[in-house]
Amino acid sequence: MMKSYMRGRWQRWVNRRIPRSDTQAFQQKNIFILPTGAGVVFGMLLLIMLITGINYQNSLIYLITFLLGAVFVGAMHQTHRNLAGLELTLLRPGEGVAGDDIPFRFRAAAGKDDAVAIVLSVEDSELAPVHVAAGQAVDVSLPIPSAYRGYVRPDRVRIETRFPFGLLKAWSWIRPASAGIAFPRPLKAPDLDATVTDGTETEQARSREGNDHADLRPWREGDMSQRVMWKRYARSGQMVVADWEGEQGSPHWLDFNAFPGTDHELRLSYLAYLVSERDKKGSRYGLNLPGQMIEPDVGAAHAMRCMRALAVWGEEPPREMSREVHGSRSETDTPDQLAEHA
Repeated sequence: MMKSYMRGRWQRWVNRRIPRSDTQAFQQKNIFILPTGAGVVFGMLLLIMLITGINYQNSLIYLITFLLGAVFVGAMHQTHRNLAGLELTLLRPGEGVAGDDIPFRFRAAAGKDDAVAIVLSVEDSELAPVHVAAGQAVDVSLPIPSAYRGYVRPDRVRIETRFPFGLLKAWSWIRPASAGIAFPRPLKAPDLDATVTDGTETEQARSREGNDHADLRPWREGDMSQRVMWKRYARSGQMVVADWEGEQGSPHWLDFNAFPGTDHELRLSYLAYLVSERDKKGSRYGLNLPGQMIEPDVGAAHAMRCMRALAVWGEEPPREMSREVHGSRSETDTPDQLAEHA
């Protein structure tokens, strides 16, 4: 209980000193420095040597003790200077499939001093040390772990250095404001049955002069009344719209409601698979989600727009105090709760 309370107070204190921002300049007020394990042992040896020198009144021991102590102090200043004046900027939050690492691209720009052996890390992900020459900038890509689809934003990205001797470590954090996106992991969709029926009788797509066949779909807000199949509506009570196929063909709609009785997350994975397949084939398609509809189109840009819509459906962008490090969907969210977000 006390440990959790102290951890919470520490985190709130750090958050006040390091507010969320895509650019963080490191200076004295937000750089922390402590001895490493080796540094603690080194300090204890210095203390033992000092006590020994006092006990035996040995000038050589005094000389070695004070010389090594000066090295320790010099290392402390150098370790702190590695971060002082450095500026870290989030260039672009990444996108990827849920369960994979999402690449976040950062730019480290050094001030008047070199930034030596700088390490970026978050949780189990860590980059190799990089050196940034004074007045120069280096771009690095840090993979951020994800588990669920949705927004991905690390609570903190740690920046650390232990140069020159590894006796001390200086560190700080950047708390990005921008979030990446984790797409639903595609799963092969089952064969779909017709979602529009006509009571006990299934009606074949009709022909119209100058056209071939029609795809029937549920009515959506904004559809013209001339396209509604009124006779079918009178018989079955289902308001159906005919997408007539001419020379350009009829777009194929990918519909969230085409998988009745299926978990919402599973539906999104099915739709992600279908979007990928349509994009590979170069087919024209549209996406229908509760509360959102993307008009039919083709191309990589259209596929990416659909995938982003699937990724963030039912999700709110992360707020200041939220900590969705693995994606904004909670593992405990139920389908009903997800539907309420739509």
